[in-house]
Amino acid sequence: MARVQRMLDCCAELLDEAGYDNLSTTRIAERAGVAIGSVYQFFPDKKAITQALGLRFLDQFGTRVSTRLSEATITHWTGAVDIIVDEYIDMHRNVPGFRSLHFGDIVDPRLLSGGTDNNRVISTQLRKIIVSVTGIPDSEALDQAVHVAVESADAVLKLAFRDDPEGDPDLVYETKRMVSSYLTDFSQRHGGAPQW
Repeated sequence: MARVQRMLDCCAELLDEAGYDNLSTTRIAERAGVAIGSVYQFFPDKKAITQALGLRFLDQFGTRVSTRLSEATITHWTGAVDIIVDEYIDMHRNVPGFRSLHFGDIVDPRLLSGGTDNNRVISTQLRKIIVSVTGIPDSEALDQAVHVAVESADAVLKLAFRDDPEGDPDLVYETKRMVSSYLTDFSQRHGGAPQW
């Protein structure tokens, strides 16, 4: 496991340094200080390594969001949305490889789970976390609302980072405002309290 984690760490570093197009299993093996055969023992190609890295990022993101949400006293969608967006922004700024790979969309929009869109995988995980932490009843309507929120946030956050490596603060704010408004409206239309 330590070898695999080292390979993933080196993959993340190389993605930030040179991008996916210049990534290779040979470069990862050299950086990790392992034989190329060790890489192939776990990963058939660079796409498989980036998939594993994307899944690691998804786990990290889920853990960070779950921890923050469970520690916070949240009575309104805005609190949950702020936490989720803030964790994404922090990973983008501080986790090696994340700004280059995100959850894998630069490689394949279905990298995380074979036939499922990456954003769909993310929205499903976030919905489960929100239901678990807040006690909001799960439903198909909530599933769709969280998926729309993730797709919308993803588009505006990509715009926020397009020209500003730290993320344009005005666009980050607009992301939070847009998603919070949408989810609050969703809740009111589906019989929830105005805050949820």
